[in-house]
Amino acid sequence: MCPSGELSSVPEAHVEQLETARPQGLGSGERGLVPRMARQQLPPWAQAAFLLLFLLSLGGAIEIPMDPSIQNELTQPPTITKQSVKDHIVDPRDNILIECEAKGNPAPSFHWTRNSRFFNIAKDPRVSMRRRSGTLVIDFRSGGRPEEYEGEYQCFARNKFGTALSNRIRLQVSKSPLWPKENLDPVVVQEGAPLTLQCNPPPGLPSPVIFWMSSSMEPITQDKRVSQGHNGDLYFSNVMLQDMQTDYSCNARFHFTHTIQQKNPFTLKVLTNHPYNDSSLRNHPDMYSARGVAERTPSFMYPQGTSSSQMVLRGMDLLLECIASGVPTPGIAWYKKGGDLPSDKAKFENFNKALRITNVSEEDSGEYFCLASNKMGSIRHTISVRVKAAPYWLDEPKNLILAPGEDGRLVCRANGNPKPTVQWMVNGEPLQSAPPNPNREVAGDTIIFRDTQVSSRAVYQCNTSNEHGYLLANAFVSVLDVPPRMLSARNQLIRVILYNRTRLDCPFFGSPIPTLRWFKNGQGSNLDGGNYHVYENGSLEIKMIRKEDQGIYTCVATNILGKAENQVRLEVKDPTRIFRMPEDQVAKRGTTVQLECRVKHDPSLRLTVTWLKDDEPLYIGNRMKKEDDSLTIFGVAERDQGSYTCVASTELDQDLAKAHLTVLDDQATPTNRLAALPKGRPDRPRDLELTDLAERSVRLTWIPGEDNNSPITEYVVQFEEDQFQPGVWHDHSKFPGSVNSAVLQLSPYVNYQFRVIAINEVGSSHPSLPSERYRTSGAPPESNPSDVKGEGTRKNNMEITWTPMNATSAFGPNLRYIVKWRRREARETWNNVTVWGSRYVVGQTPVYVPYEIRVQAENDFGKGPEPNTVIGYSGEDLPSAPRRFRVRQPTLETVTLEWDHPEHPNGILTGYTLKYVPFNGTKLGKQIVENFSPNQTKFLVQRSDPVSRYRFTLSARTQVGSGEAVTEESPAPPNEATPTAAPPTLPPTTEGEGAGGAVSSTDAAAATEATAVPIIPTVATATAAAATTATTAASATESPPRSTTRRKAQESAPDEPFIWNVTVFPNSKWANITWKHNFGPGTDFVVEYIDSNNTKKTVPVKAQAQPIQLTDLYPGMTYTLRIYPRDNEGISSTVITFMTSTAYTNNQADIATQGWFIGLMCAIALLVLILLIVCFIKRSRGGKYPVREKKDVPLGPEDPKEENGSFDYSDEDNKPLQGSQTSLDGTIKQQESDDSLVDYGEGGEGQFNEDGSFIGQYTVKKDKEETEGNESSEATSPVNAIYSLA
Repeated sequence: MCPSGELSSVPEAHVEQLETARPQGLGSGERGLVPRMARQQLPPWAQAAFLLLFLLSLGGAIEIPMDPSIQNELTQPPTITKQSVKDHIVDPRDNILIECEAKGNPAPSFHWTRNSRFFNIAKDPRVSMRRRSGTLVIDFRSGGRPEEYEGEYQCFARNKFGTALSNRIRLQVSKSPLWPKENLDPVVVQEGAPLTLQCNPPPGLPSPVIFWMSSSMEPITQDKRVSQGHNGDLYFSNVMLQDMQTDYSCNARFHFTHTIQQKNPFTLKVLTNHPYNDSSLRNHPDMYSARGVAERTPSFMYPQGTSSSQMVLRGMDLLLECIASGVPTPGIAWYKKGGDLPSDKAKFENFNKALRITNVSEEDSGEYFCLASNKMGSIRHTISVRVKAAPYWLDEPKNLILAPGEDGRLVCRANGNPKPTVQWMVNGEPLQSAPPNPNREVAGDTIIFRDTQVSSRAVYQCNTSNEHGYLLANAFVSVLDVPPRMLSARNQLIRVILYNRTRLDCPFFGSPIPTLRWFKNGQGSNLDGGNYHVYENGSLEIKMIRKEDQGIYTCVATNILGKAENQVRLEVKDPTRIFRMPEDQVAKRGTTVQLECRVKHDPSLRLTVTWLKDDEPLYIGNRMKKEDDSLTIFGVAERDQGSYTCVASTELDQDLAKAHLTVLDDQATPTNRLAALPKGRPDRPRDLELTDLAERSVRLTWIPGEDNNSPITEYVVQFEEDQFQPGVWHDHSKFPGSVNSAVLQLSPYVNYQFRVIAINEVGSSHPSLPSERYRTSGAPPESNPSDVKGEGTRKNNMEITWTPMNATSAFGPNLRYIVKWRRREARETWNNVTVWGSRYVVGQTPVYVPYEIRVQAENDFGKGPEPNTVIGYSGEDLPSAPRRFRVRQPTLETVTLEWDHPEHPNGILTGYTLKYVPFNGTKLGKQIVENFSPNQTKFLVQRSDPVSRYRFTLSARTQVGSGEAVTEESPAPPNEATPTAAPPTLPPTTEGEGAGGAVSSTDAAAATEATAVPIIPTVATATAAAATTATTAASATESPPRSTTRRKAQESAPDEPFIWNVTVFPNSKWANITWKHNFGPGTDFVVEYIDSNNTKKTVPVKAQAQPIQLTDLYPGMTYTLRIYPRDNEGISSTVITFMTSTAYTNNQADIATQGWFIGLMCAIALLVLILLIVCFIKRSRGGKYPVREKKDVPLGPEDPKEENGSFDYSDEDNKPLQGSQTSLDGTIKQQESDDSLVDYGEGGEGQFNEDGSFIGQYTVKKDKEETEGNESSEATSPVNAIYSLA
């Protein structure tokens, strides 16, 4: 018994066993006698073993086919087909439905129990049962409370052959209680401290979904620092000032009522040492220290302590959670003691704070720990996981349909933790209280039936349970006595094309299960083996149809009650083939074209020939004539050009051929596309046939075509597959021209189609018509993808790529790739993911670290071999600054630079960039840029003059760009006074750009200007120096004039017209451009420049108009520039890139808050106070302040101011004071003082000289001083008084 596609079948081994256990014709009731007699002769110790062998020998049960005629005729005990879930939660606003449906013959009746007691539906007007169903309907339209009907329900379906039971259905009414009213005080917390906002939602049924929002219904942004726990609480690993910007309200969404309840919002008050919430600090690399928040080691907010335990049921999801506080925010990593995390089931959630393992099994029990770490330290929490299990089926009992006298068994085998107990029932009653049945024997989880009779029909229930749940299964035992019956139409006709594969079906039914045999033409032995294969359901497959396979096939089903047979007539038809195909043609417009299409087909089949143009159905108009073997086109027009396809089809198969028609104008010379193929090439091979079909090989045979007077030297066998590259033909193998049959080696799981091309010395033939398709069976891949690489495309990722495998290496369906990776140094557990493409991007990687990568192929048949490990790297970033940057000046002519490689290269170093600029006092020279190889760590600078110093800025480069720079200055030259004014600070520059500098198209080392500012050495005695120091704040000297020297490369103008030495002098909003050229004197030029937004502008330049100025530029914008003659754009300069300087922004710290400035001001104030005290003391004594006599302060011989002893400069009125501040536009502004010491002199015109004396008294009232000068000693001057005090 086994209808095709509907019935399960009995294995042939079991049929043969049944046949050999009894003589042909004996009743089935005798089948059990042999083993019973044998068991009586065995010793007791062997009877248990024989019983086990007997149980294994029992055959499968009969299954009723879905044929309505069979279903309506056969009696059957009840079977539950639909029921409500065990935990049935209902909406209190709707009517209650408790489902219970069953089938059986006769139709079953239904009744219910509630809380294990009979539920009388007739007594409750609200309760009704649907017609022809056991489904309960409880109607509340007329009132009533749904809570009154809560309880445990069970449905019973009964007919005269037994009773089936539903699960025990626990009915509960959904609840969505209101949130208790509460007033929440503001939560006060110190910035950087941890915080937990508790939700505590009202208990609902089912539990509500929790989410946090503000009172204005804006969602709370969650990240690594702020996140919601599984219990609904909101955790802050550390509180920041920005957290005060919103309030926090916990929301509960209830499933059945579709309502959302909102808790009163929490408001935060954050105490901070940095009251300003500067948004720029959020992305600060050290945000916490910038805000004055103390860093601290991690500690766990949930769960508490160092260890905890958790129990989970098998098949459920295990959710482990660790939430930690700390500054900076700690990261969480998960591990399992003694093994790896189950990569195929584990995934991380909530920013790595939760580990979810799906579909837990016993192997997932053990100890897991989470590691919370930041730069201050790390802690761990261990979670002991125990996996228990509610009962689950190992062998669920199945319906058992037997013939009278047959033996059978019901098996109810389940497992769980703890081990579940098994209870058998029959028709809803415990088996112990049921009437005894001598044909039934209970052996633990198995019921054995021997010599079953019609009276044995019943429904058995198996209930297996432990403390975590239960399973209930119904299985009926039905005894049927049905002779064989055929289920398909009789005397079917099957027509099949030669060399194809076909299958003959013969669905049948009977009890006992009949045996089925096939015969051909009513004679011969049973058909099986060789070219025939009989499936378990009785279908007969013929692997390759040949002419001799035509005939009448008979299937015969037999059991002890009789036999039934059916016949199938098989006719073999010749294939349809186009033997004269249309050829490519080239025709003039207006001529007539004929495309041939001659077809050979089976004469018993109706042939239809149709034509397609450009793969669309061709409309046959007045200019076309379609005949059986050709298509004629009269008066060819241009619209007729295209591809024409001849399709020859019958009811069973089709063949097609394609040709291309090219239409030429009258003036064009026609060329035939086939003219390049000379006559004499061989005709195509034909009649391809596949034989000797095996799993990994097949024999291909063909008939050679005509060689056209040139012997065939070679055959090329090509194949095509329809999965990866359908329609694309690949070379498979080549064979000598003397053979016409070859064995082809095949790959697993490829649907092959072959064709053959013949080759002689003239050329190659057209390909043969394709063979039939042949699919090989699948297997696991034997190789893995090649060219596996791991490269970063961004600084925090790594892209893994590989070359995908082709059809002949896939070996099975659903080819995919298991990508594994892990950090090389850390030797951490492998991460893995399954990918169907040829790339995968790993995110959140550290900067430029090596990874071990493996890519393994897998299909539905299994995995490929273990892949090789490839080393890849995550993305690069900017490098750190070079270490130990040392500047030495061994001689006055050279400066030596040395440095070490960066501590953190963050990638592959591509070189170093050195920028240096000479300076002397406030004067700056031209910036020079040097680029070095990554191995160079030394450089020698030739000084342009002996008095200038240099400021060097050095940075390392990776493929991403230049990293952090380190700045050093050259030491002051020996025997040289240090300038009183501090050297100016260089503005930030980029390569090719300087503060007021130029960008040139020539070599930077050869054509960069260097400005030398010579320092005028000062020669003075110690006394004079002391006097100068005391008056620095009130005097100033003019900066020496700038002297410029230029180093130029040896330049020679090229012979051909050329533009070179393009130089750009950029400012913030303009730039001056100069260049050199060897064009004629009247040549006009065009300056073309493009900004960062790809906006192109051009400026026409008249001849001899250099330099020109570009205006309306944007500060801080990068531009590219080139110059070309107006009448010849093809001759252009090299492209120059420059950047305008940024607009001035005072991003420096306030000088008034700097410690050094406060200390300097205090020292000056103290000095002035002492001066005032000495002055008042002197004035109270009536003394004067004579200047130091010229003879006391001898001047150097080179001093030109020796005439009057004043040391005054001739342009003193125009000089800025030392210590004056520089304005934004570079001018010098004098700082006025309200308490100048001039006020304490006797003349209003008094002023300080460079030696600290009052030149006003010395020059304006010279006569008076000459008479009074002898009255005062040198020790009484204010300055000398200060020195005497010191």
